[in-house]
Amino acid sequence: MNSNKDTYENPLVSRNASPEMCRLFSPRHRILTWRRIWLAVAEAQAQLGLPVSRRQIAELRRTMEDIDWDRAAEHEKKLRHDVMAHLYAWGDVAPKARGILHLGMTSMDVVDNADLLIMREAMVLIRDWLVNAIDALGAFARKWRNLPCLGFTHYQPAQLTTVGRRACLWAYDFVRDLEELEDRLGRLRFRGIRGATGTQASFLSLFDGNAAKVVRLEKIVTRKLGFEDVEPVTGQTYSRKIDAQVVATLAGIAASAHKFANDIRLLAGMKEIEEPFEKSQVGSSAMAYKRNPMRCERMTGLARYVISVMSSPLQTAAEQWLERTLDDSSNKRLSIPESFLAVDGILRLVTDVSRGLVVYPKVIGAHVQAELPFMATEEILMAATAGGQGARGKRARPGDRQALHELIRRHSQAAALEVKMHGRPNDLLQRLQKDPAFANVDFRKALDARRFVGLAPQQVDHFVKTVIGPILRRHSSARNKQVTLNV
Repeated sequence: MNSNKDTYENPLVSRNASPEMCRLFSPRHRILTWRRIWLAVAEAQAQLGLPVSRRQIAELRRTMEDIDWDRAAEHEKKLRHDVMAHLYAWGDVAPKARGILHLGMTSMDVVDNADLLIMREAMVLIRDWLVNAIDALGAFARKWRNLPCLGFTHYQPAQLTTVGRRACLWAYDFVRDLEELEDRLGRLRFRGIRGATGTQASFLSLFDGNAAKVVRLEKIVTRKLGFEDVEPVTGQTYSRKIDAQVVATLAGIAASAHKFANDIRLLAGMKEIEEPFEKSQVGSSAMAYKRNPMRCERMTGLARYVISVMSSPLQTAAEQWLERTLDDSSNKRLSIPESFLAVDGILRLVTDVSRGLVVYPKVIGAHVQAELPFMATEEILMAATAGGQGARGKRARPGDRQALHELIRRHSQAAALEVKMHGRPNDLLQRLQKDPAFANVDFRKALDARRFVGLAPQQVDHFVKTVIGPILRRHSSARNKQVTLNV
């Protein structure tokens, strides 16, 4: 029996997130990050004159990746404290340095700063996937900038737009998300080396009351771990508002993906646009003809999960008592990694779908033509009112606008009745063409769909050039990430 199949496995890991994101939240990466912090503090303390020898630092560097997981588990079983368990386990393989590890520190000097480092790395991965999603949607928008399609408001046919212009709406949501994420990354600060309640009292004792050295210690460690700024004030932990804000940013990305996926699902139902469908893919176990939008459906489900998780970090921030309580830990171990893993999976799906969207211009055109006679009535009214030479080569005097408006209203209602009550095609055009009052109208010109898309193609060009272009130049190294969906 395969014992691995007897235990629950997280589908975010097995089915959705990238290997890179899974690695960031792995136990090994977490503990190695803890060790980086312990080493950075020891090196800074040595630099500032505490009795930490080069030999001890060398031993820590040499054993950095030597993690005895079984030994750590034994320690944790006795100590009931994961940080102390791994501190002991490192001391077991680096006995000469055991005595200088964790000098003056509290657990959150390790855990909180590690969480910030890991979240920063994870946000960079998310940023890169956003760039790829925006890139794919921008290319799609350029390709289909001119193709007229029905616009919808209230899910009712409205004025025409173009397929490319609609893609710009999807892309712009992700652009806003990228701006929000970059702002979060730019504002992320190191928690600091602060001790039990954030006052640095233990470090002041270590340095015999020399406050300048305490401040210098923190600055050295902050720089060693790649941060420019440190939180100006903390309790034992950094404010859990930070977690809430980061997850809110991830939930915003999820909402954008949810909207995009739902739109594709609606369009797939209309047979206008579909997500990519592989040659051997099965849409339904019962209905062999089906092409279910399974990627977009998965995207929607994951997005809904992230949006629902958003409340947990906010409640955790609200629940913290005074300088710190421990009811945050068990929640953070779920809500933070799973939000990142889910959004990583979501953006992989967004990128994959956007790169492979299938467009059916003839179906789109048929839908446009079915509604266009109604939308073109204003053009027809103006042409009939103005007089001039129509498609039949006859000149006509200007018509009475109000009388013509009433004729169009009656014909439109009769045509709508044919469509809704009898399921017949929209025959408004034929009705108007037979009416002598509209003999001077060039109907082919009046019904050219391209006349009804406004500045949509030019808006696509402007958006791609001025919004997407700078993003792709700024993040050129992140482009063309390969997507291999797990299932």
